Amino acid sequence: MTISTLKQSSSDSVKPKINWARIEESDNFAKTVKLFRQGKYDEESFRRFRLQHGAYGTRMTSDYAMVRIKLPAGEIYPDQIEKISQLSEQYSIGSAHFSTRENIQLHWVILEDVSEIFRGLAEVGLTSREACGNSVRNVMCSPLSGVCPDEEFDATPYAIATARFFLRNPMAQNLPRKFKFNFTCCEKHGMVRMVDVGLIPQTREIDGTLQRGFKIFLGGGLGNKSYVGHQLEDFTSEEDLLYTSIAVIRIFDRLGDRKNLARNRMRYLVNDMGWDKFQNLVFKERAIVRATQSIITQLEVDHSTTPIRRPIRISDESGTMTIPDGYARWLKTNTVKQTQPDYRSVFLTLEAGDITASQLFALASIIRDFSSEGKARSGFVQNLALRYVHEDDLPSLYSRLLEVGLAKSGALTMTAPIGCSGTTSCNLALTNSHRLAKEIQRKFLELKFDEDDDLSDSSIKISGCPNSCGQHGIATIGFFGGGARVGKDMYANYQMSLGGRSDGDTMLGQTCLRVPAKRVIPVILKIIETFKEHKKSGDTLKSWIHRVVNGNEDSAVKSLTDIKKILEPIIVPPTKEDDPDFYLDYGSDSSYHTKTGKGECAA
Repeated sequence: MTISTLKQSSSDSVKPKINWARIEESDNFAKTVKLFRQGKYDEESFRRFRLQHGAYGTRMTSDYAMVRIKLPAGEIYPDQIEKISQLSEQYSIGSAHFSTRENIQLHWVILEDVSEIFRGLAEVGLTSREACGNSVRNVMCSPLSGVCPDEEFDATPYAIATARFFLRNPMAQNLPRKFKFNFTCCEKHGMVRMVDVGLIPQTREIDGTLQRGFKIFLGGGLGNKSYVGHQLEDFTSEEDLLYTSIAVIRIFDRLGDRKNLARNRMRYLVNDMGWDKFQNLVFKERAIVRATQSIITQLEVDHSTTPIRRPIRISDESGTMTIPDGYARWLKTNTVKQTQPDYRSVFLTLEAGDITASQLFALASIIRDFSSEGKARSGFVQNLALRYVHEDDLPSLYSRLLEVGLAKSGALTMTAPIGCSGTTSCNLALTNSHRLAKEIQRKFLELKFDEDDDLSDSSIKISGCPNSCGQHGIATIGFFGGGARVGKDMYANYQMSLGGRSDGDTMLGQTCLRVPAKRVIPVILKIIETFKEHKKSGDTLKSWIHRVVNGNEDSAVKSLTDIKKILEPIIVPPTKEDDPDFYLDYGSDSSYHTKTGKGECAA
């Protein structure tokens, strides 16, 4: 990107380069819903059709859907945000949800209204096509790609080109299961080892010429059974990026398990086959693809630069501005210095990814007024980033965010837990993980944990069932939901794991113990207290737990067994007579029970 001295008018909106939509898909969806309601379209066929178009089932009802809007590479523009705000007010529940996979979700949409949402999205170039179903899902890219000091080059154009190639591509319409690409900027800012295909930009010099390429990881993924991906080779050239992608998808399409829905993700194929055999098969298939594909089969990578124009703003007549309380705390925990001098990326703290329609509408204007690139990027942790904010504009931006309730601190710290939708909408959920994440966030911000440098690089991630939509397996402290009982009385319960991470030392968290929902916060507080008692100079909670779970700690707490002994007194369930609230899940005033419907993760 090029930094320009030109300034853009605050009324200008940067327009997206790509129109991902097809308006005829809205009409087709409306017609198909009518046929389904008339009994002329069988339920299973409609379910697959609905998912292929990005409309997910809603808990315990067939009359509503969740619409999942794809943001390829995480990019979203002000006009698009305003449209989603309008659609949320008109057809959803007046709020939207930013997911961990750079989608925006609108919940509780009447089935007959889904096509109207598709129509509205098409007006601003967005689609939900293949956001669900057995297809190539939204292609992700780190929100710091292009501004990260540690990257070799910006992966964003390659992520967008990959998304364009596979969207509506016949080879990716009926895979054994969903298939995911993640591009990132560096080892620190992505989760490339935990997806089907993860890619980190690399360069090498050949005969004095710098060549671009990628470090590619295959066969990773989170779920009921999670696996860390394997590196394909030392260096994959940019010319081989598409050939490699096609080869891997063809192998998965041909050999993936289409009968056993519990084991039909690519990670199971890699594990069952063995990495060496799978790797050799990829090399052979890639050679066939390279030799047989038409010359026009190539990624259309747009390397054109986006001009960076600082928005025009009218400053206070006195030339001074009173900086609101909380600014320093927010600046420390929500902003990152870019490789471009004088600019920062600003991350918004959302509660488990939720944002109201009115906040979305206000956000569109804020992006126009403060982002010098005129757009925003969604991230991997249910949040949103405004990039290219000039450092002189940060106090004004903070004031604007305060006005609309989007100035919470802690976006880049442990105080912003991930929580999947849980029992608020998901058919498979056993607990209200979504509400638990919000309760943790509110408590930890109250305790000012976001200001504690010892906790800043740690993470808390929560799933409402074992299927890992909340990414619990790669959290410093992770939880997935279940149920337990005392006699006949049931209560919400979580399996806790410790030590997960998704950086260059990616590993899955190790199972520790089961924790009742109403004891999760006390348990985390006790873990932090124990860490503070035993940490060494320079330790963070993340590094200390990493040593403990790997058996490298030499304090009184040497293992997970020692941590379990410390925590066990906290998790003893009381009787219902002594503590009736213990037997209610967060967000519920009725007795807890486990109830699930038919999941659509495998559909």
